[in-house]
Amino acid sequence: MSKTYDIIILGAGPAGLAAGLYGGRARLSTLVIEKGQDGGQIATTSEIENYPGGVDHESGKSLIDRMAKQVADFGAERVKDTVLEVKLDGKVKEVKCQKATYKAKTVIIATGAHPRPIGCEGEAEFVGKGVSYCATCDANFFEELPVFVVGGGDSALEEAMYCANFAREVTIIHRRDEFTAAKSIQEKAKKHPKIKFLLSHQIVKLEGDGILTSMTLKDLKTGAEKKIEASEDDGTFGVFGFVGFVPHTELFEGKIELENKYIKTCENMKTNVDGVFAAGDVRVKSLRQVITAAADGAIAAVQAEHYINK
Repeated sequence: MSKTYDIIILGAGPAGLAAGLYGGRARLSTLVIEKGQDGGQIATTSEIENYPGGVDHESGKSLIDRMAKQVADFGAERVKDTVLEVKLDGKVKEVKCQKATYKAKTVIIATGAHPRPIGCEGEAEFVGKGVSYCATCDANFFEELPVFVVGGGDSALEEAMYCANFAREVTIIHRRDEFTAAKSIQEKAKKHPKIKFLLSHQIVKLEGDGILTSMTLKDLKTGAEKKIEASEDDGTFGVFGFVGFVPHTELFEGKIELENKYIKTCENMKTNVDGVFAAGDVRVKSLRQVITAAADGAIAAVQAEHYINK
């Protein structure tokens, strides 16, 4: 492809879409590349309560759908493709994908992150067969069954409360003796009649014959282990992991400065490579929320415009 865009944006989550909106609005030739569905993680969130100005009972999908429409209205181009390799040095950057190679004066990396595995024996074997990382995707499969949620942050407690809409009971398992979630979320979870807590424990093994039927827990204070098995009537139970995320930065290793696999930027989203910016969950930051991702994307696009004008 001979065209050289002003901006190529990698990823169509809140950060990438916000960057696309601002890029298009500035009349810059803008291309957004996304291999999967728009929205990234937020697309599977059932309800967003903390996005300023959001409508009542706003879902991640409804918010992302509106963002995507704005991007289209402002003229940014969209491509569904998988990035294979990037060349970020020089005045013209290249993004090699499965379908074509795209060129641009600037690149905004908004590739996001994916859920971190729980890290126990047998976990991979039972993904989709009892183990999940998305409550809004799979909680309904465990209606009137026991569910165990692993994690202690905001996401873990919020998703546990969502699971409680379907499950008979929900037990939150956390390896520490206290949660890291916001106090307001903790208070809400502790008042929920279906939610129980198991602190200073971790899952060490998951077992079953084609479907999850048992798990082994370890008490991290005493070292003692105990096995929990599904009742004969239930036949199975659910395990949902919310123990953090892994950034999608494999393509950028050795080409851009990283810190714990996250991309380092300044407050203006600039990386250590001229003309390359990062936005959203993929970068080093203290808060990973829709509002901060969208802000990152807007800043990155404006800074890309400044870079081009120079």
